[in-house]
Amino acid sequence: MIAETVCSAVSAAGLGIAVVTAYRRRFLAAARVAAYALVPIGLVMTGVVGWLTRTALSPTAWAGLGVLGAAWLLLAGTRAVERRRGGRAGRAAAGTADRDPVAPAAPAPPLGGAARTAARPTAPRSAAPRTGDSADDFSDIEVILKKHGI
Repeated sequence: MIAETVCSAVSAAGLGIAVVTAYRRRFLAAARVAAYALVPIGLVMTGVVGWLTRTALSPTAWAGLGVLGAAWLLLAGTRAVERRRGGRAGRAAAGTADRDPVAPAAPAPPLGGAARTAARPTAPRSAAPRTGDSADDFSDIEVILKKHGI
């Protein structure tokens, strides 16, 4: 008797969470939560303890099987829709999936050591930091960006 009450309370709480999730316009997640919430009450209705003795003629057990089947269909349906969208991130992943992680016009890196030394600036560097020359402060950054083809 206590197990049935606990399972019913868990199912009711899960369905409440599904309603709140649907209210937030997350229908796929709400359907999944509802499917998981129906599992405990479906197990109670099937009478797991006396499965072999009462299943054949008990309408409650068959109704419980129907509820479990509905939960399974909801789970399978949400998974199929999720796969069509392209994963759990859905719309967030769709915007970044078509971007290439490397710049399309990036040059190939040099293979030999001679090509690398020719690209380095030959201006001498002073040990003391310069103050007041803001144009020269960005020259190092420009060299690095040009080196990487940006």
